Amino acid sequence: MYPLRRISRVLLAFLLVVLGGTVGYLILGFGVLDALYQTVTTITTVGFREIHPLGPAGQVFTMVLILVGAGTALYMFGVLLEALIEGHLRQHMERRRMDRQILRMSGHIIVCGWGRVGCSTAQYLSGLGKQIVVIDRDPARLQDLEYPNVLGDVTDDSVLEAAGIGRARALIAALDSDADNVYVTLSSRALRHDLVIIARARTEGSKSKLLRAGANRAVNPQLIGGRRMAAFALQPNVAEFLDVVMHDDTLEYRIEEVQIASESPLIGRSLKESALRQRTGALVLAIRTPTGKFIANPTGETQLVADTILIVLGTPTQLDAIRDHTNI
Repeated sequence: MYPLRRISRVLLAFLLVVLGGTVGYLILGFGVLDALYQTVTTITTVGFREIHPLGPAGQVFTMVLILVGAGTALYMFGVLLEALIEGHLRQHMERRRMDRQILRMSGHIIVCGWGRVGCSTAQYLSGLGKQIVVIDRDPARLQDLEYPNVLGDVTDDSVLEAAGIGRARALIAALDSDADNVYVTLSSRALRHDLVIIARARTEGSKSKLLRAGANRAVNPQLIGGRRMAAFALQPNVAEFLDVVMHDDTLEYRIEEVQIASESPLIGRSLKESALRQRTGALVLAIRTPTGKFIANPTGETQLVADTILIVLGTPTQLDAIRDHTNI
């Protein structure tokens, strides 16, 4: 933003010179329009004659105005030309356009830290059609980035607000250090008590700290990666199936979660009575009760209550149908 401050300052200096010259000629007895005209022609060194004859005081004032005003005008034109050539104005306009785009966002996901983890997370979310805003303090990382982004220290609340944290659906803290992730989690939770916060934990010991700081989940990418590699070694077909249905956009089937709202007509019914499989074609793999308990491969007698989470396998059409059916 330094070039923009430089432009604003030189424009202010030029306007002050014009104002000072106009006031000076007014004092010398010129009219308002004549004073302004005489000032502009003088500082731009056009060379027109004086509108009114000048006495010794007027001549001295004009000479001073030429020296000060012409130098200011030339410097202003040089700064503007430099800004146009180097693209500062274009960058500023792009930044303003991106800020307006972020301001219109709602239900988006904020990714803090554009490293390997943040990049992989954003690519997966983008593949699902989710809106993303990236925050990073390194301008080189954000250069030519296709996603809306905010340059700044993510530990600063104003940067989080610029990313639209008040309207965001979730925040992913994927910074390089656990200390920064804890700080971001604390700041984000203070700004939004209902925000979903997923934090990266570089060590197992930091997971408990991140959870105490307010994160809904603390994830260790190295640990998850190691477990997946072990699963591929022991159960390659099971691991590949889960990997495909969760992360492969080309596969028709997906596993997603569907929450039963408090006004759902399924409340109080059993899974068999709801006939979700027959009516939607989606398969209920598991249920998570409001207390947080998982019920895998639930029986038909399993009762459905408000805020129950259904873990469902199906095509996008089937998943949309089960959402509509559970929240009529």
